[in-house]
Amino acid sequence: MLPIERKNAILARLVAEGKVVVSDLAKEYGVTEETIRRDLDKLEKEGLAKKTYGGAVKKDNLNVELPINVRKQTNVEGKKYISDIIGQMISDGDYILLDSSTTALFTVKSIADRHNITLLTNSIEVLLELPQNNDWRVICTGGEFMQYNLSFAGRQVESIIDEYHVDLCVISCKGLDMEKGITDTRDFNATIKKSFMRSAKKVILAVDNTKFDKTSFVRFANIGEIDAVITDKEPSNEWKNYFSSNNVELYY
Repeated sequence: MLPIERKNAILARLVAEGKVVVSDLAKEYGVTEETIRRDLDKLEKEGLAKKTYGGAVKKDNLNVELPINVRKQTNVEGKKYISDIIGQMISDGDYILLDSSTTALFTVKSIADRHNITLLTNSIEVLLELPQNNDWRVICTGGEFMQYNLSFAGRQVESIIDEYHVDLCVISCKGLDMEKGITDTRDFNATIKKSFMRSAKKVILAVDNTKFDKTSFVRFANIGEIDAVITDKEPSNEWKNYFSSNNVELYY
């Protein structure tokens, strides 16, 4: 296993379990404890972990973007649940926009049996998940390649998306707060999501329960700009009332 693969595997364990133990990791990966400590040092410097005696604990930092191979392993059941609901909203012949979130990957799988779909995306990972022998029309935006999440960003993405009009778009976020709105980690992510919203008749926000009452770096929308919120667990009555008062459909 390459060092970067080991580090990402440790990060995935941290995200899933909340903590790791140096001695256990050294045995599992067949390396010295000092090697594991160096991996944890790197994760701590990246703002993803906090070292403790004998190991490390997860550091919840909503302003740090996790690698996509790590995100694909977190809350898998919740993302599948959300994507199945989204899939029920997509019919044969629909025109759709999918962002570079891991929920979008599961959404593609949930609509594998649909016909004549026109799909526009900035995600390479979404392209790799396309069903075989489909009759879809697929458009990739191109743009500046973002290695951390295998997607495209930049002005080219925005200009291309603005040329199209779709039935619905699916976007994600890092935080959802009643006062501070819908937020994400990076400016270019926020700008792309705004262009998605402009091009869609219906805007769907896919957000798992851990993102409620959280705030990340950049606000890209207010809740009133969203048509539907899809989540994996029943929100509090306060959130239900908030969505209802803003005419936002809620699915869980």
